Amino acid sequence: MRARLGGSASAATLGEPCAAGGGVYSPRRGARGKEEPAAESSYKGHGAPQPTTKPRPRRPHHGPVHVRGTRGKLERAAPRPERARLLEHPRFPFLYEKIPPSPPAFPSPRTLPAAKREEEEDASPVATAAPLRSSLPLSSPSPELDATMMSARTAAASPASAWKRGGGRSEGGGSSCDGCRTYRNTLRRRAAAAKVRAVPPKRVEAVAMGSAAETETQEEVEVAATGGVVEDPYGEDSATEELPVTPWAFSVASGYTLLRDPHHNKGLAFTEKERDAHYLRGLLPPAVVSQELQIKKIMHNLRQYQVPLQRYMAMMDLQERNERLFYKLLIDNVEELLPVVYTPTVGEACQKYGSIFRQPQGLYVSLRDKGRVLEVLRNWPQRDIQVICVTDGERILGLGDLGCQGMGIPVGKLALYTALGGVRPSACLPITIDVGTNNEKLLNDEFYIGLRQKRATGKEYDELMEEFMAAIKQIYGEKVLIQGTASVVLAGLLAALKMVGGTLAEQTYLFLGAGEAGTGIAELIALEISKQTKAPIEECRKKVWLVDSKSIKPTVLIGTSGVGRTFTKEVVEAMASFNEGRAVFASGSPFAPVEYDGKTFVPGQSNNAYIFPGLGLGLVISGAVRVHEDMLLAASAALADQATEENFVTGSIFPPFTNIRKISAHIAAAVAAKAYELGLATRLPPPRDLVKYAESCMYTPVYRNYR
Repeated sequence: MRARLGGSASAATLGEPCAAGGGVYSPRRGARGKEEPAAESSYKGHGAPQPTTKPRPRRPHHGPVHVRGTRGKLERAAPRPERARLLEHPRFPFLYEKIPPSPPAFPSPRTLPAAKREEEEDASPVATAAPLRSSLPLSSPSPELDATMMSARTAAASPASAWKRGGGRSEGGGSSCDGCRTYRNTLRRRAAAAKVRAVPPKRVEAVAMGSAAETETQEEVEVAATGGVVEDPYGEDSATEELPVTPWAFSVASGYTLLRDPHHNKGLAFTEKERDAHYLRGLLPPAVVSQELQIKKIMHNLRQYQVPLQRYMAMMDLQERNERLFYKLLIDNVEELLPVVYTPTVGEACQKYGSIFRQPQGLYVSLRDKGRVLEVLRNWPQRDIQVICVTDGERILGLGDLGCQGMGIPVGKLALYTALGGVRPSACLPITIDVGTNNEKLLNDEFYIGLRQKRATGKEYDELMEEFMAAIKQIYGEKVLIQGTASVVLAGLLAALKMVGGTLAEQTYLFLGAGEAGTGIAELIALEISKQTKAPIEECRKKVWLVDSKSIKPTVLIGTSGVGRTFTKEVVEAMASFNEGRAVFASGSPFAPVEYDGKTFVPGQSNNAYIFPGLGLGLVISGAVRVHEDMLLAASAALADQATEENFVTGSIFPPFTNIRKISAHIAAAVAAKAYELGLATRLPPPRDLVKYAESCMYTPVYRNYR
């Protein structure tokens, strides 16, 4: 800092050693620091020094002094705050070496006795190199970094040698106070413990209206070093409840972090080049295998398990470890693994979800979050959400109230959205709304992971749901609600009529179970009959019965009660008497093939997994603002069109799941076409070939090459 004195063009640095001798230049002193009266200036304006006869005391060396002029007076400003020097490192970019504030007065190297000065000059840069280098948690991986560190150590060397080289002045024109401070810091690093300050980056939180707010998340963690070695720079080993640590994360995954990232981990499929580029050398065995060989090995291991729940747990572990391998495995072996990740195994998994819970896979909103649901939704890391699957756990696959443990259903459904429908996994959000449970067995289970209270109803429940829907709309925009069960049942009926002949209007329908699933299917059947016959919807509903009567004599029997073993032998024989002893059968869950009279029959599977992945993809690629009933009818017709004569010969009214990606593309194209026809699509203009466009938008879980 230079001060203009008396309006003169000449300037000097306060506390700077004078070239004429060992004293210090001062406006009240001569070259040797002797007392001299200040010459009276003829200029009396602002900033001119006023004459005085009282000598000012000699200023000790207290480090850097900030000088500001106020009406001719020189005042001592506050000392500079603590500073930090960046220690550059490619894998730890936020490490700083702490430079303490100016210590108490210390004699200038020039004024030291000759013997003492020679002793201190022996403190060469080499003597201070080890502590500075060892303060880094890892050794330098490159010569360029070694050169950078050496330059930093050279700058921190003893100023006595620099004093000689500079002809009585510090190199670079620095003041003696700067030299003293560097000299004292050098001694401090050798004699005392080093300190490291780790400064994490700022966290950016998304807020409403597309803006962003930066949150300062700095926490200083100081650790001592013994013998120049910094131990535990992040403080985990010494952490207590009073001294928390910062959960670190890097923006670019590498090394051990990359191997623990399920979105980018490839296991042994990392190439030699990728292992070198991302610090994986030594963290993996030397072998490099392909994704196909990984799939073969995992399928071999899965087939060793005899209990379906064990296979389910193995698949969930794979999803948490290697996302792309999980979906590739599911797509290539969908017929064998679909019963594992979805019905019927997922029902048992939900019943035992608390005991097998390892890592959260979705978002939990409970009654405790009432009033801050928006904040809870913002905790989800992804923002470009396209599909949301929500449950409150009250009715899970006919298993009753499972409370918070119903999370297995949204997780399983969204896994099928990705594997069967091609929706990106990062665009899927599974949510469970926990309002308690009336299941006494779960309330008394020590492993239960939800609220231990009776299920909320009435106003309390409605207020939470209203807040949830408003928060969903605010963060993710307009979303639509879809149902897949009714569509797949209607598709099965349309395909069955191709085998036996006739129309929907000629049949009589009897439902076992009048819940939401049953009434939804009945309404969709009535809509399709009305569309085909142009009859009023009220007349078409008369074909559908939700209660039994001896005079009905149904031709179609649909069970949606969720109670097992209700279609007894007597029921089947009664249905056969009405329909000449013939039946077309489709179950909700997969069954093994059946042999009869030397022929093999494959039971059809009326699984909503046929419909909802393609239906969701069609809504996504068209940007539909809502779901119209005609879209559900279009999805049912598209699925029925995929059934061929080869399927009918084996007794199945649905196409095999091995072609599910192709089936989903055709369903998505039909749904998108209907959305464009009804004017509900927002992605304009519409593609020329919707089937090819749907296939091109599908997520492909093959490994990517990393830079």
